[in-house]
Order: sequence, then structure tokens, then C-alpha cells
Amino acid sequence: QIRLTESGGGLVQAGGSLRLSCAASGNIYRIEYMGWYRQSPGKPRELVATVTIDGVTNYADAVKGRFTISGIEAKNTIYLQMSNLEPEDTAVFFCTLRGSSWPYPTEGDYWGQGTQVTVSS
Repeated sequence: QIRLTESGGGLVQAGGSLRLSCAASGNIYRIEYMGWYRQSPGKPRELVATVTIDGVTNYADAVKGRFTISGIEAKNTIYLQMSNLEPEDTAVFFCTLRGSSWPYPTEGDYWGQGTQVTVSS
């Protein structure tokens, strides 16, 4: 009942920048946090960054100082500003939401379909 729509992926050279967006829609009752994970071929999905409804952020060590996640904006939207990209950042980036869907109060995890980020050397 909650849908996440991502955009902003693409191909950039090392040192370049990209901005990802994720908009949540549907029967949203409560949001605990939203954020981004990524997955490269042959590797498990890993945390990139999250932000709580109160604005508390958490970043993976590999992206600290290079990536910045926004607060949860109007229309339940978040952004991920990625700067000084490296080839190791190449992955499918997935938006996630931890929350509950009306009329059920039990929290769960929701995922977008993913957007490809490719960084060339």
C-alpha cells in the first residue's frame, strides 16, 4: 500500500556528482525513517544513509563526507546528494521506508525498484 518511486541515477565519471530522489505515496500512516541502500553484483545489499522523521541521519563509513541525505521533505520525499563519486560507488541504489500503512499500526519495511548508478574511471 506504500509505494516508493526513485529517480536520478545515471552514468558519471569519477569525481562527478549525482542527486537521487525518492517519493513515497499511498496509505502512509506513520514514518519512522527513510533512506538508501545499494547493491553491487555479487555483493550483499548495504546501508548508504538513513534519516528519521525527526531529522537524525546515519551514514555508512564509505560515504561519509561525500554523500548527504536530506530531511524528509514535503510529500514524503528524500534526496541523496552524491559528490566526488568513485568507481566503487557503482551499484543499484534502493530507497527504503520504515513505517506503517493505514489502517494497520504494525510497522514494516518498504522498498523501491532501484535506480542504477554507474561511475566510470
